[in-house]
Amino acid sequence: MIEKKQTPLMRQYASIKSKYADALLLFRVGDFYETFSEDAIEVSKILGIILTKRANGSSNVELAGFPYHSLNTYLPKLVKAGKRVAICEQLEDPKMTKKIVKRGVTELITPGVSLNDQILDGEKNNFLASVYFNDKLNGVSFLDISTGSFFVAEGSLDYINKLLVNFSPTEVLIPKKFKQKINQKISSNFYYYPVDDWLFTLDYAKGELESQFKNKSRMYMLFILEIVQSRL
Repeated sequence: MIEKKQTPLMRQYASIKSKYADALLLFRVGDFYETFSEDAIEVSKILGIILTKRANGSSNVELAGFPYHSLNTYLPKLVKAGKRVAICEQLEDPKMTKKIVKRGVTELITPGVSLNDQILDGEKNNFLASVYFNDKLNGVSFLDISTGSFFVAEGSLDYINKLLVNFSPTEVLIPKKFKQKINQKISSNFYYYPVDDWLFTLDYAKGELESQFKNKSRMYMLFILEIVQSRL
């Protein structure tokens, strides 16, 4: 089998894309944000822009892009379509280097995590929710990073469903182990995003609390952990 050669630019793109495999990667190239391969096919359909091809060493790759100054026009459409979007910028002036320009992701935007005024609705909250299921009790939390509003609750599946309907989150985080059975537990009318199971473990929660409150609120942190453990 003959290995296909890639251009330096596409090798750089592939390296960055591998770290954001679940997001559409807007890759800054000069005055444009470009998308490639499967991302380009999806972006062209959502935005209604032209899909072309670009030479990539010994082969061609799908390409779709738009001018950088049109980001606030196109970004909301991608996010409102339920897509996670990683914005990859040029981290140095192309005129100052003879090598390939350094690039890196400067922002990851999801339906539930955005501060972009073009995406947010000023008349209502934009909640990111997180749900965990347990044999005894189920837990749910809601966060709006644009206002700082944060709520937590626990209860039956019916109660969790009612809260989800009332808060109407634009994104719901769930443990990967519940991915296949999520629709058997709660409504399917939400955008669900599965994350690693370890993010929902007690040890990870304890570490996050210790990092946040440090020694000044240690007694309060231990009190919270005792409540959590009593529910498990």
